[in-house]
This record gives sequence, structure tokens and C-alpha cells, in this order.
Amino acid sequence: MSRNTWNYPKELVAALLVFGLDPLPVTPPLLVRAALNDLYRYEIRRLRQRLIDGDVEKSRYVDAVIVLRKRYWPLSLQPVHWERIVTRSAPVPTESLP
Repeated sequence: MSRNTWNYPKELVAALLVFGLDPLPVTPPLLVRAALNDLYRYEIRRLRQRLIDGDVEKSRYVDAVIVLRKRYWPLSLQPVHWERIVTRSAPVPTESLP
């Protein structure tokens, strides 16, 4: 049995490290994207709550959302593009030979 390994571009790894995500070569790209999306959703919900609580002015809310979207730029790539950008390597055997 073998599992896929992935080659993550340096630029993408650098962008992910900002969020504390450091994918291993065996980490599927769609799993990494899902984790990043969860972080984004948490932050956008927190920002909305700050708006509701009055901590963020309504006139500045749109600007704050834009800043957040720019910070999470890897999410602008659709899942199919993640699988194209993060290329597959040769499979790694998971069982040792007798």
C-alpha cells in the first residue's frame, strides 16, 4: 500500500505559515484548504460580532472585511486549483517489504 505525497510551492507554504499551518508532504491540499477556510470563517464571524457589539464602526466594516480577504488570499484559489498547484510526488510505500 502507498499514499500520495504532495509538493507545496514555497509561496503557498509561506502564506500558510502565517496562520500556523505547515502541511507535511503527506497532507492532502484540500485538507489544508479546509483548515484555512475554517480559520477564515472564524475570523469573519468574530469581525461580524465586533460590528454587532459596536466595537467596529459600520463605515469601517467593509474595509476590515477586504483586509481579511486579502490576508486569506490562498482561499481565492478554487479547490481544483489547489490540486493543480500542489503537485503530486511519487507515492510513498506505507508497508515495509518482507
